Amino acid sequence: MVAPKIKIIPMLLNYNNVEIKYGDVVILEEVNFQVNEGDYIFVTGKVGSGKSSLLSTIYGEQKPTAGEAVVLNTKMHNIKQKQLPALRRQLGMVFQSFHLLTDRTVGKNMEFVLKATGWKDRKHIQERIAEVLDNVGILDKIDKFPYEMSGGEQQRVAIARALLNKPKIILADEPTGNLDLESSISIVKLLNNIRNEGTAVVMTTHNYQLMSLIDDATIYNCNEGHFVLQKRETTN
Repeated sequence: MVAPKIKIIPMLLNYNNVEIKYGDVVILEEVNFQVNEGDYIFVTGKVGSGKSSLLSTIYGEQKPTAGEAVVLNTKMHNIKQKQLPALRRQLGMVFQSFHLLTDRTVGKNMEFVLKATGWKDRKHIQERIAEVLDNVGILDKIDKFPYEMSGGEQQRVAIARALLNKPKIILADEPTGNLDLESSISIVKLLNNIRNEGTAVVMTTHNYQLMSLIDDATIYNCNEGHFVLQKRETTN
């Protein structure tokens, strides 16, 4: 009898006893967490508790001041500036403010990113743009300008942009902060669909209603300088 194969899920991020400072002030300490392929991670906490600072250490804007932080096999405490572009191409960034170029259409926003990250073949560029826009349900908006779209639609464009280079992790920093509840729920569900295809999602939010939408998500809390795993409420 042949033993069944055990599927090994790749670890994408591993933080062990990480400390994050702003100047001489400790923002977070003893940060311990892992992100595996297909995980949905919520990071919650009050404004100023360190949620955004944590994400900034993942994409290399800020370096940890102690402990070991490994992102996609890269040690972040001594990452060099020249290594950042290659790392960030494997990370998809989504922010509260959509950061879309308002002087060009959705399609041209996408094209700008692909060309900036080394894509050259026009046919492949157009195919990838159509693919990601269709994936987030707004292919029909390809010729629209951002100001012609709702906030929820603009955030879908931002998510599509984050998907262009097929990232292994999506980092979403308060992506629903400027949206109404219906649009916010739609965005969380969209991100969940994306992670079901294998891309991990790390999302900061203070909205517990949104966190309850993803039954198997892991929740961490930034609280007074500490980063702790939060137990989910269960109902009988």
